[in-house]
Amino acid sequence: MRIFFTGGSGKAGRHAIAYLLAQGHRVTNADLVAADLPGADFLQVDLTDAGQVFNALSAYADFDELEPGTGVPRYDAVVHFAAVPRIMLRPDNETFRINTQSTYNVLDAATKLGIRKVVFASSETTYGICFADGEMKPDYIPVDEEHPTIPQDSYAMSKVVNEVTARSFQARTGIDIYGLRINNVIEPHEYAVNFPAFMDNPALRRRNIFAYIDARDLGHMVESCLQTDGLGYEVFNVANDDLSVGLSTREVIDRFYQGVPQKRAMGENETFYANNKAREMVGFRPQHSWRDVLSP
Repeated sequence: MRIFFTGGSGKAGRHAIAYLLAQGHRVTNADLVAADLPGADFLQVDLTDAGQVFNALSAYADFDELEPGTGVPRYDAVVHFAAVPRIMLRPDNETFRINTQSTYNVLDAATKLGIRKVVFASSETTYGICFADGEMKPDYIPVDEEHPTIPQDSYAMSKVVNEVTARSFQARTGIDIYGLRINNVIEPHEYAVNFPAFMDNPALRRRNIFAYIDARDLGHMVESCLQTDGLGYEVFNVANDDLSVGLSTREVIDRFYQGVPQKRAMGENETFYANNKAREMVGFRPQHSWRDVLSP
């Protein structure tokens, strides 16, 4: 596939692009800053500028595409990861403006140019727990896609708005638009660096619902969505199968979720950020775990 990938220079995007390239796709990284991504094309684009987005999505990716003499080839899919990645990096109103405007522009251009598949990054923060003022417990466990999305911060608000925007474009066009409510992205080297502290103090993972997603498995999730057609509009939790702490499921419940309704029975080390929907609908099968590197 010929894929237009926004935000590919970021932490999540770098790994997702590497995975897609390994599957044989051609990928254009559309970002404000370049990254060392061997095999990927790069185009500097300000996604808050609608004209730049339309032009970028209808441009050559590199000089080799001039050779056939058949005009600019069409992108088969758009993967939209670009965003201000959390609160406290830009003023709140700028975070909201940039994230919502860029998503609107990407969806508007993609649909008007006839691209039939868009995968976009939503967030775990939509559930209102990650950036809450004080402790916020989920309405029930495990947290699935039916859980209310009522956040209080500008970043998570922007992601909820983006989901509504995506649903509206899908209703208008009938194309496939899949939103990924991505949990805390962990790069392979971060297991040895960060996870010992999580073993010592599991409360550090409360705001992430004791979950995580390996950056390599995030790439697999993107590929799974690209290979699954006909679902219309869907959102998926994206997390690895296990907890990000050395406690068992029961121990986490006893220590942090006393009194929180439990929606169903859970496995001994099962994630509280339910990924069942992704497994069932697009064939998501995460392969990596911090347990491959560290002992609980």
